[in-house]
Amino acid sequence: MSEHRRKPSQPQDGGRAAARRAAQQPSGRRAAPVRDTHTSTTESYSGSYGDERPPGGRAEARRAAQRGAAGGARRGGPARGRGGPPAKKRFIDYPRSDKYGWRRFVPSWKLIGGTCLGFFALLVVGTGAAFAWVDTPDAQKMAQAQSNVFYWDNKTQLATTDGERNRQNVPLEKISKSMQDAVIAAENASFYDDWGVDPKGIGRAVFNMATGGETQGGSTITQQYVKNNYLDQEQTLKRKFTELIISLKVGTQEDKRETLAGYLNTAYYGRSAYGIQAASQAYFGTDSKDLKPEQSAFLAQVLKGPNLYNPDGGIGTNATPEANTERAKERWAWILDRQVEVGLMEKEERAKYTTFPELKDSEEATGLTGQKGYLVETAKKYVMKQAGLTVEDLARGGYRIYTTFNKEKVEAMEEAVNKTRKDFLDLKKRPEKDRFVQFGSASVDVKTGAIVALYGGEGWDKKHFTNNADTSGVPVGSTWKPYVLAAAMQYGTQNTAEGQGLSPDSKYNGNDLTVIRNRDGDPLMNNKGKPFRQKNESPTPYGYVTLTEAMEKSINTPFAQLGIDVGLNNVRQVAEDTGILRDSMDPNNNASFSLGTSTPSAIRMADSYATFAASGKHHEPYSVVEVVRDGRKLPGFVAPKGKQNLTNDVADNVTKVLENVVENGTGTKAKKLGRPAAGKTGTTDKNKSAWFVGYTPQLSTSVTMFRTDPESRELLSMNDTGGVSSIHGGDIPAEVWTDYMKEALKNDPVKDFPEANPIGEKADSVGAPSPTPTPTPSETPSETPSETPSATPSPTPSETETAKPSESATPSSDETCSPLDWACDDGDNKGGDNNGGTDAGGTDTGGTDAGGTDTGGAADGGTEGGTTDGATTDGGTDGKPGNGNSSNGGLFGGGDG
Repeated sequence: MSEHRRKPSQPQDGGRAAARRAAQQPSGRRAAPVRDTHTSTTESYSGSYGDERPPGGRAEARRAAQRGAAGGARRGGPARGRGGPPAKKRFIDYPRSDKYGWRRFVPSWKLIGGTCLGFFALLVVGTGAAFAWVDTPDAQKMAQAQSNVFYWDNKTQLATTDGERNRQNVPLEKISKSMQDAVIAAENASFYDDWGVDPKGIGRAVFNMATGGETQGGSTITQQYVKNNYLDQEQTLKRKFTELIISLKVGTQEDKRETLAGYLNTAYYGRSAYGIQAASQAYFGTDSKDLKPEQSAFLAQVLKGPNLYNPDGGIGTNATPEANTERAKERWAWILDRQVEVGLMEKEERAKYTTFPELKDSEEATGLTGQKGYLVETAKKYVMKQAGLTVEDLARGGYRIYTTFNKEKVEAMEEAVNKTRKDFLDLKKRPEKDRFVQFGSASVDVKTGAIVALYGGEGWDKKHFTNNADTSGVPVGSTWKPYVLAAAMQYGTQNTAEGQGLSPDSKYNGNDLTVIRNRDGDPLMNNKGKPFRQKNESPTPYGYVTLTEAMEKSINTPFAQLGIDVGLNNVRQVAEDTGILRDSMDPNNNASFSLGTSTPSAIRMADSYATFAASGKHHEPYSVVEVVRDGRKLPGFVAPKGKQNLTNDVADNVTKVLENVVENGTGTKAKKLGRPAAGKTGTTDKNKSAWFVGYTPQLSTSVTMFRTDPESRELLSMNDTGGVSSIHGGDIPAEVWTDYMKEALKNDPVKDFPEANPIGEKADSVGAPSPTPTPTPSETPSETPSETPSATPSPTPSETETAKPSESATPSSDETCSPLDWACDDGDNKGGDNNGGTDAGGTDTGGTDAGGTDTGGAADGGTEGGTTDGATTDGGTDGKPGNGNSSNGGLFGGGDG
């Protein structure tokens, strides 16, 4: 072949070059090879078509051509090379087609900018539509809210509260300038300049609700005003968005002065006061236009949350009058300082206000007299817990609340207490000893757990705001002993066969000053290394007595030893199984625990004994059967189902033993009831409290009596009260119980308790070795162990110098009495019930000398330890505080209820 027809050879590294050249050729034709006269024929053919062609040459060319075609299509030009028709251009180029690998998924700046612009446009359009759709709230809506109506168990009206009955709207001109300044300084210093919303606060609230966190309200005055005017206070994203739109609308369209007046007229201030005029009257007895700067600062601070900032006190363990007063004073001073900081008050003016303003008595703010206040408070707490409502939710009104309270039984209980007060107490004759005497009582239906009656005190109208039926801090004394006996029958002791309970016919050492031994049989030692000896009420040498007889005479030593033998944790478990709240129990594992150092409420004690009456089936106490709002029943108000927490045999045998207490023992005054009854007396050290808890097959009722110093809030001795040297549970409390039960059961048939089957292993020598009526001199220290509880109020009893065995623990008691010196403790520990009972001897003490008092000039004090609804909520209950300080023994306790 002639040289001029030879194809030029391809360079050895011509793969990429060939690809580039191929891409530059017109599509549909193969490029002609470039002639090279300097190459041989063999080289030319080898370079273009031969076996020695560089690898990938044609393939690279085709791929390059296709890329070129695609690139051209993307640029809007004609496709080049061998590609097909041009690709269609996408409106949103994502993932990005001109990128490879992970870069395809990185959005371009155009995409980001367009997305943001589109979102902003939608936001503007949506906000505009919302502005047109949502109406500005009417400031009068909340003023027309309905009252809450409470009903007796027969559905007749018990009381009305809240709603429209304590409100009076006033224009801003009739609200003092000092009040306006105080609220603006405290709540929203930029009020007159902002658009009515706080974007950061709204974002935080929306995020918290969306993620299930704590709900929050609006932070500006405008937002709070809008929120107050919404009858539906449900914390949802929808409601929050609506609130935001309305706040923007109000903030931009409504006059700021009208917004401020609207807020002050719709806010809740506690004491059932809605609006500044009602609040001015409730706290200071003055009109809102006449408020002084120090008074204005007070009302501004209470807006932070009446439940926690109203000095009267509120609901919950953290809302005591003392804690609330401390918080209120601190915020009051801060608001005055804040006014100076934001330029609404001069320093010289601020310096004038150094004394916290004096408040008006709060009972004038409500019409709930007698027992109605305590009944309504108890029902409200139950509703809040079951429905998840706050105090403010209820205070807005509109609820129909149907309770378990029986009007006739409540009146009978109040009459029984008042009769005893009249017959027994005489302030003129005994102004010191008969002062500050209080009663508390509760009655529970055995079959259901329904609270049918309670006595909380002399009444809110008598300045007694603490509900004595639902308060802790009053030790129960020997009414605790049935739990020790029940635990012995259910769990047995270290001396019984495995899985075998103890019979109530078993015998224990009943002698005074008996050495208490651990489960190994070794003496519990006091702090001085001496054996700890338990003291009875009297030195009577009972010898070994059956547990039935020990309960009958309320002898301390058998139960102090039995509690150790059974295991105090087992005693706690039985008490809890019957309805006693764990946090009302003395946490100390000492011998005194078995003798009643715990402090449950009267409601819980009545409910717990009802478990024995119901043959071991326990029902949680409840006070509301139905709640209706806007024609709709709220869920959560079905009567609690009963649980068989004790066996029939254990519960029925406890009842048999307690029947003997009424027939032959310390509770014989209850025999006047004239029908089968079982019960137990309880009297604590120095007669600081006295109890009687008893039941029939239909009804279980507890009565407590105590004295408390309103200044120190300590329990006081009732020795010589009523002219009686020593008050016992078998005396006055048993009389009140009997008088009430006669009237409460007058229309009920007489019923017998179930027959108790024999139970457990009978032991003739259980616990300590053979008793010695008189201790040997070598074992006899010079002094007795102090059975007097701490004088410092505490929600948790704190024994001093008592044995503290935890099964085999070392006691902390450091002294014991001389064997013949029965008055070594000045007689302070010689209590007891009728027939030589020993409810108050030895360490049968109530854990703390805890009393309490109502603020606001309570004439009769209160109890340390307060009502226990278990719900930490804002707002007050009709402005009625006095719920005390502790929450460890009431109806609901902590999270229970």
